[in-house]
Amino acid sequence: MPIPEQRDLGATRGVLADWLASRLGASDVSVSEITGPSFTGFSNETLLFDATWTEDGVPRTQGLVVRVEPTRHHLFLDPDFEFQYRVIKALGEGTDVPMPPMRWYEPDASALGAAFFVMEKVEGRVPADNPPYTQSGWLLDEAHPEERRRLVESGVDALCRIHAVDWRALDLGFLDKSQYGPTGIEQQLNYYERYLEWTARGRALPVAEAALEWLRANVPEQREIGLCWGDARINNQMFDDDYRCVAVLDWEMVTLADPMLDLGWWLFLDRHFHEGIPAPRMEGFPTRDDMVARYQANTGREPHDLFFYEVFAGLRFAVIMARLSALLAEFEILPVDN
Repeated sequence: MPIPEQRDLGATRGVLADWLASRLGASDVSVSEITGPSFTGFSNETLLFDATWTEDGVPRTQGLVVRVEPTRHHLFLDPDFEFQYRVIKALGEGTDVPMPPMRWYEPDASALGAAFFVMEKVEGRVPADNPPYTQSGWLLDEAHPEERRRLVESGVDALCRIHAVDWRALDLGFLDKSQYGPTGIEQQLNYYERYLEWTARGRALPVAEAALEWLRANVPEQREIGLCWGDARINNQMFDDDYRCVAVLDWEMVTLADPMLDLGWWLFLDRHFHEGIPAPRMEGFPTRDDMVARYQANTGREPHDLFFYEVFAGLRFAVIMARLSALLAEFEILPVDN
């Protein structure tokens, strides 16, 4: 949900045209009407538009996406905005993970009031968060059961590609948050405990606190460290007309941990959008066992301790939603005692 802070999109068109002209070495850059969320969201503001210019005497048009670092509010404890750019660029250039092509990173806040990065626009559709894709929208209203199955299976396949990445070879070690302890589950638990404290600010959050206590008492053996997307779900993937994943989006939660962190989150969010909404399970959607089996077949990795990682997903989700509720209250969208 957006906060009541609106960017002047007309003025932004001119700013972006001038900025792109300096990057492209062109003097005739024009920017189309900007679409996407015109309000600053609680994570990264997103601006979509087409840029047109002349290159070597030939007219060029390119769809572009700008993501702007939030400045007045932060949904996450450590936003690490530049890290998102570095990960997207590394995966797009060095792996087979379907990614939007990255163009530029601008650390100077003078243009848009904050740092931002620019990607090429990828054509496709994303299952919606709001309203939930299980209640309305193209996936419910237009897709046939076999197309829904293909979509979810393609999404799982993209997740498997992420978990096949050699993060060391791509120099992604900067994702290690050593200030929270050793890389892996201990670091993750420490991070979310601090995130919970930061979010609660003295309020009692008994369910989240009980979940954290259970997790601390049931930590599984550390098996491996891999690149984890963090927010692994079909709502953060773009699909083409054939219901196949063409881009993995939203890397705000990217981290280094056991890949089961992602698989547990994937399974938890699948349950959330069906059982938690609640909504009937969409016809054609693979079952939990189907998705786990496909993951194992694709990766050769035997899933383990999934109950633990699904509980951990529930804690992570609760902390993020508590922080979001606090922001909504701060901006008087929800009552303070919500």
